[in-house]
Amino acid sequence: MKRLRISAISYLNTAPLMWDFEHGNTDARSAFDISYTIPSQCATSLREGSADIGIIPVAAYASIPDLAILPGVAIASRRAVRSILLVSKVPLETIQTVALDTSSMTSVALIKVLFAKWWGGSRTFTPVAPDIEQMLKMHDAGLVIGDPALQIDRSRYLTYDLAEEWIRLTGKPFVFAFWAVRQAALADAPRDLDLATVFQESRDHGLQPENLDRIAREWSSRLGLDEGGIKSYLTENIHYSLDPACLDGMQLFCQLARECGALLSAPPLCFLDVAKAAVI
Repeated sequence: MKRLRISAISYLNTAPLMWDFEHGNTDARSAFDISYTIPSQCATSLREGSADIGIIPVAAYASIPDLAILPGVAIASRRAVRSILLVSKVPLETIQTVALDTSSMTSVALIKVLFAKWWGGSRTFTPVAPDIEQMLKMHDAGLVIGDPALQIDRSRYLTYDLAEEWIRLTGKPFVFAFWAVRQAALADAPRDLDLATVFQESRDHGLQPENLDRIAREWSSRLGLDEGGIKSYLTENIHYSLDPACLDGMQLFCQLARECGALLSAPPLCFLDVAKAAVI
């Protein structure tokens, strides 16, 4: 049996999810080969078959056939998320041009939904490298995600937290990403490998207080953020469970994104159910 290839995200918010693969359970580490990239590239790796499992943007799910979602684990938010920001030099209602960090397909789709459904008017969206100074030289506002968003000096700009806006407008949580596996890869996986349990337990171990302390220490120097802010981000701003409320919010997002053209389709969600995939 070959080792399954995981494509993971190189952002702070995935550190708890990757705990067992990096620090803990030797069985988890020995069964997989891991590479790190940005969310949109995780999706590309699954689509091209160079990865077997990836933590993919919700918006990418529709574009990759034969995927099964690993149940129970997500990168979501039930309040302001802090790491998905529209950063602007003008008030929201006067924004005409938006530079997009395309690292996450879901965040790009979400901002288009917010403008189309609630913020009003058409905007010009342009893919740009995630450097806020350069973004704002040529555009009214910029979408910044992940660790670069956490490092934004909010005293210098007008900022709009996209998860906070979604929750305010819909009353539902927002799901940014989840783990998915190519069903074709399951034929080569060890028969006794319970993928759902492996990834859920890694999340649970990563969120234990002593392990969060270690994550905060390690990432504080990398990002130039204080340890307390990192811990509050991981425990208060990010929600790591793909629970019924999150599924409800995700389905609403897919519906609205399809209606406004931010997504081409929204297929049924297919979940891995131990040895087989079940469609809900």
